[in-house]
Amino acid sequence: MTYYLGIDGGGTKTYALLTDESGYVLGKGKSGNGNHQTNASHAARNIQSAATDAIAQAGLRQEDVKHAYFGLAGADREADYRILRPMIRDIGFTNYSINCDTMIGLRAGTNHSYGVSLICGTGTNSAGRNLQGKHYQCGGFDYMYGDFGGGGSLNIEVFRSVIRSWDGREQPTLLTDSLLRMLGHENVENMFTDFMDNGHRVPVDAARLLFEAAALNDAVSLDILRHQGEELGKSAAAVIHKLGMEKDTFDVVLAGSMLTRGDRGWIRGPIENAVHTAAPLASIVTLTTEPVVGAVWSAMEEDGLTISTETYERMRSYREYEEIKQTIR
Repeated sequence: MTYYLGIDGGGTKTYALLTDESGYVLGKGKSGNGNHQTNASHAARNIQSAATDAIAQAGLRQEDVKHAYFGLAGADREADYRILRPMIRDIGFTNYSINCDTMIGLRAGTNHSYGVSLICGTGTNSAGRNLQGKHYQCGGFDYMYGDFGGGGSLNIEVFRSVIRSWDGREQPTLLTDSLLRMLGHENVENMFTDFMDNGHRVPVDAARLLFEAAALNDAVSLDILRHQGEELGKSAAAVIHKLGMEKDTFDVVLAGSMLTRGDRGWIRGPIENAVHTAAPLASIVTLTTEPVVGAVWSAMEEDGLTISTETYERMRSYREYEEIKQTIR
C-alpha cells in the first residue's frame, strides 16, 4: 500500500489529509497558522502538528508517507523557499514538494495537472501551470504591488464609499444604512468621528454588504464588484499570456469566499469576458472541493501516479472534509 499526504497551510489554519493511492481517506489533521511570513516558528509547529495528527490517525509512521505535498500561503518567491525547504526537512520529510496554496486550489478544481487559479478571499492571488509544467504566479502581494480587492480591501471600499456619499463625492448608496447598522452608529458623521478619533479598523465582514446591496441594484456596489471582476480577469489573462496558453483547453478555477459565496455574476462576468478573450477554449469552474484534496492529488502526481477517474470521484464525494474545519484544539 502507498500513502500520500496533502497539507493546506493558510494564514489562519492548516489542514492535513492522508490517503492511499486509491484516494481512500485514512487520516486528517488540523492546526493554526501555516504561513511562515506571519510567524515562521509557529507555522512550522502548526504544519508539523497537522501532519502528525493525520499520520497518527491512519496508524502510520512519517516514513510510511511516499510523498507529501505542501500548499502553503506565503510560498511566493525564492526567498520564501529558502526558509520553507529547511523548515520541512527539519520536520522530518524527505520526499516532499512545496508550492503556493493557489496551486492546490487549482488542482482541486480540475481533473488536469494544468490550468489557471483565481483566489479572492481575504486577499487575491492568481497562478497557473501550462501543459509543459511551467508555473507562473501573478499577484498575491497586496495593493502596493499591483493587487486589488479581496475581503480585506473591499471592506475599505465599502467604508470609503459611504464616506464619499456622505460628503458629496459619490452618489447615494444602500451601503450607508447597512454599514451604520453593522457598526452601531446612528449617522455617518458619528461613524466618521469615531473612526478618526479612535483609529478603528473596518471589519473584513463588511465586504459582504456589497453583495446584499448589489442584489438590490445598488449602483455603487455593482461598480465595486464589477471592478473586482475586471481586476481578476486581468490577472487571469496575464497568467494565460505568460504561459502561452492562448490556444489550449483548460479550466480556470475560481476559489475563495468572494467568488464562491454570494456572487451572482457581478465578479464572475468580467472574469469570463477576459478569460474567453485571452483563451477561447478555456472553461470557468468554481471550486467545490477542499484545496487540501488538491495537495493530495499533487503528491500522487509528483510520485508519478496517474490519478484514475474513480479516485477523483471518490475524493470529490467524500462527505467528511468539514470535520477538518471544526474548531481548532
